[in-house]
Amino acid sequence: MPRDRDKDQERKRPARPRAADQDETTLVEGRNAVTELLRAGRACDKVFLAEGAHTGDIGAMARERGIPVVVCDRRKLDGMSPTGNHQGVIAQAAAHEYASLDDLFAAAERAGEPPLFIICDGIADPHNLGAIIRSADTAGAHGVIIPKRRAAGLTAVAARASAGAIEHVGVHKAVNLPSLIDELKARGVWIFGAEADGTVGLYDADFAGPTAIVIGSEGEGISRLVREKCDFIVSIPMRGKVNSLNASNAAAVLLFEAVRRRTCGGKNQ
Repeated sequence: MPRDRDKDQERKRPARPRAADQDETTLVEGRNAVTELLRAGRACDKVFLAEGAHTGDIGAMARERGIPVVVCDRRKLDGMSPTGNHQGVIAQAAAHEYASLDDLFAAAERAGEPPLFIICDGIADPHNLGAIIRSADTAGAHGVIIPKRRAAGLTAVAARASAGAIEHVGVHKAVNLPSLIDELKARGVWIFGAEADGTVGLYDADFAGPTAIVIGSEGEGISRLVREKCDFIVSIPMRGKVNSLNASNAAAVLLFEAVRRRTCGGKNQ
């Protein structure tokens, strides 16, 4: 497959509804998410701990950074929590900042690796977005790209689902995905869309070079305009009775195949 771009040019309850303009939140909840927030050094106004929740290590980290710690009744956290699964700790932090596209390329340059990005085309479920960010971090991807409209943003639910990975992976919000893909192509990145009717099998796709993997929405898949911009449409082999994967699971499969390919020096074996 050609690779030269230059030549070719604990307890669960329903999450509370949020207003459409509440794309970002200042509340970060859950032990892993708050721990990683503190480790990352992001601005934080206050940390709330439930009495008897065994979160003393988080309290110590916060106090070491000079962040006020409030120990209170668990019911107070229940009332604050957007997800109802706070695990006894909520941080009131500065809103998550989105990364620029240059930031994502800079992360790849620092790692000394060809860029590896995930593009989320209309992922509406913040749990899925958070899980994709988590997979991106564990796979060593250099960034996640999401559209500005009609998609999940960096909410408390996404942060909780990312298990703290949201503090380590740059997320770029694109005004227009097709235009952004054109820019990625101009910078030498090959675009691989993930769909069941792919023309290239997972194990034949060449992820060794600069790569962006497009994951479509939960219901509709990749949008028509974005699909038309993809260089290749890749399908994951299905051997069971169900012929599709959850969006975040598909992202993980593709990411770690890219990792395997890069570790093997670009070989398909």
